[in-house]
Amino acid sequence: MMEWTDRHCRVFHRLLTRRAALFTEMVTAPAVIHGDRGRLLGFSDAEHPVVCQLGGSDPRQLAEAARIVEDFGYDQIDLNCGCPSDRVQSGRFGACLMAEPDLVAECVAAMRGAVRVPISVKCRIGIDDADPNEMLPAFVAKVAAAGIASLTIHARKAWLDGLSPKENRSVPPLDHDIVFRIKAAWPNLPISINGGIRTLDEAEALLAPRDGVALDGVMLGRAAYETPEILGQVDRRIFGEDVADADPFAVVEAMEPYVAAHLGEPGAKLAQVTRHMLGLFSGRPGARTWRRILTVKSIAPGAGLEVLREAVAAVRRSPA
Repeated sequence: MMEWTDRHCRVFHRLLTRRAALFTEMVTAPAVIHGDRGRLLGFSDAEHPVVCQLGGSDPRQLAEAARIVEDFGYDQIDLNCGCPSDRVQSGRFGACLMAEPDLVAECVAAMRGAVRVPISVKCRIGIDDADPNEMLPAFVAKVAAAGIASLTIHARKAWLDGLSPKENRSVPPLDHDIVFRIKAAWPNLPISINGGIRTLDEAEALLAPRDGVALDGVMLGRAAYETPEILGQVDRRIFGEDVADADPFAVVEAMEPYVAAHLGEPGAKLAQVTRHMLGLFSGRPGARTWRRILTVKSIAPGAGLEVLREAVAAVRRSPA
């Protein structure tokens, strides 16, 4: 979710769900150590619970970065072993690390020794020509022994040679069954599933026990971003809370103080926030007008709250 789940996106999503954990974009350990930490790691207290996703393969660097992340107040740190992009591979992190489970275990151990917050891992079921039934159990055995608090498995292979990052999100076939087999083998390790889950119906089906095996969570990526209104049903449907689903109109209104505060910062632009809100009314009358107004008018110099209010008023006027 690079360049997607930034701090503005997470504040918006938190208004839709109180319970779901929110993940940052992946940030590399060297960037955390040497870069603009406020820009890379700064977040609002409203975002909790929030997980910082780190990339890297040097145990000492990751330990140092983890200490910095913890000092910023994150609730958890997740080591990315699933991203298949060329840029990630060239830095020796992401999905290519599945071929080096001993190194990943060393990284986890170093991070755990440096911080008190939980350390988790996100991975694929395998890479390239490797057999997932051999690679994934071997990988999980190492990281579980290193003491990860939880594991998220994207139920697709990552093809590091021959497929683009975009193709890696859809071309390799999904294998949800292998995730259940891993959970059966490691019943005490919290395991969540990711990959190709577009609706809460699908999420609920994956959370239902299979042959006595139940997964511990579901991670939604693009579905939550492109149709964020489904997040407004998560607290009721997934967490079983006796609450009303989030009202998208109320969410827009609740975003106004945050947007106003953002626009008061040097160099801030309305589109930096509203680009994450384009899918809010997806499937409702007026959704296209909402997207058009925000897309066109939020990039104009000096664009402010009046654009957001114009867009939501247009949705309210749309015939059912």
